[in-house]
Amino acid sequence: MMFKNSGKLVIIAVLILVLLALNLLLGSVKIPFADTLGILFGDRSNEIFSNIILKSRLPQALVAIMAGAGLAVSGLQMQTVFRNPLAGPSVLGISSGASLGVAIVVMMSSSIAGVSLSRMGYAGDAAISIAAIIGSLAVMALIVWVARKVKGNVTLLIIGVMIGYLVTAIVGVLKFFSAEEDIKAFVVWGLGSFARVSGDQMLLFVTMMLVLLPLSFLLVKTLNLMLLGDDYARNLGLNVSRSRTLVILNSGVLVAIVTAYCGPIMFVGLAVPHLCRALFKTSDHRILVPGTILTGAALALLCSLIARMPGFEGALPVNSVTALIGAPVIAYVIFKRRKDDVRE
Repeated sequence: MMFKNSGKLVIIAVLILVLLALNLLLGSVKIPFADTLGILFGDRSNEIFSNIILKSRLPQALVAIMAGAGLAVSGLQMQTVFRNPLAGPSVLGISSGASLGVAIVVMMSSSIAGVSLSRMGYAGDAAISIAAIIGSLAVMALIVWVARKVKGNVTLLIIGVMIGYLVTAIVGVLKFFSAEEDIKAFVVWGLGSFARVSGDQMLLFVTMMLVLLPLSFLLVKTLNLMLLGDDYARNLGLNVSRSRTLVILNSGVLVAIVTAYCGPIMFVGLAVPHLCRALFKTSDHRILVPGTILTGAALALLCSLIARMPGFEGALPVNSVTALIGAPVIAYVIFKRRKDDVRE
């Protein structure tokens, strides 16, 4: 069984390489394979093609890989901690916290600074990323504090949902009093994009994700014990409260970083863990953690490719594409669970 699943992991890794190549080759400007390969190995004779590959397509693909992997493993962790198949990376309101941070700086920038962030270029993008990180980490700190005070997962889940509703209400008030240009900038950010990150920001994002993703493997044993239930896990020597806090921290930081740089990407973290459980036919996190990381990266690359397929002017919002793929998966999970309940 382990050998069979290892083969599937290798196939997904190869699929990632194929999708990466397609992301570099396909777009509104057709670049031959030989030229693309030459650019990757240092040939800069064609400046236009070099700029397209190195400053647009390659950064976008790398960001998609890291964002998809981070959201997928975060969703797996949340579903395991709460033992809820419909729990996702945003279940605790961390994405909502990022949205609140962005809403405050974007929709109040005109009245405070006298200029809209959407007109400030790189400085505006950096301000949005910092605001998103501060907002998401503030909510995560609140959730971690509550997790130490509350024993039940259901209560913690409800508190996270309520935080999301509260943030939505505050954002609604900000929209009412904001300029039309600022509202548009916030809405565009909320649609999600892998193309927003480039240059030094891209390098920083990829570096942080390369540090955070391996930490998920340290929680594999903890997640497997959590599957047994709190009582059994406690009898086997697991400190349930501390372990839950560690998992929430790891998941929350991943979501915070991805949301800050790419916007709130929907459905990837919710759908990929279910895809992996169906694909690998196991609940063992020794397989599921690397499986979700690779599958999340592959799915994000696929969505990125579809979003800017040749024939489209510009690019479609990433959330529109992820919803087209993720919604059927979630519907399948619901119907399958109902069918299993009827059989029982």
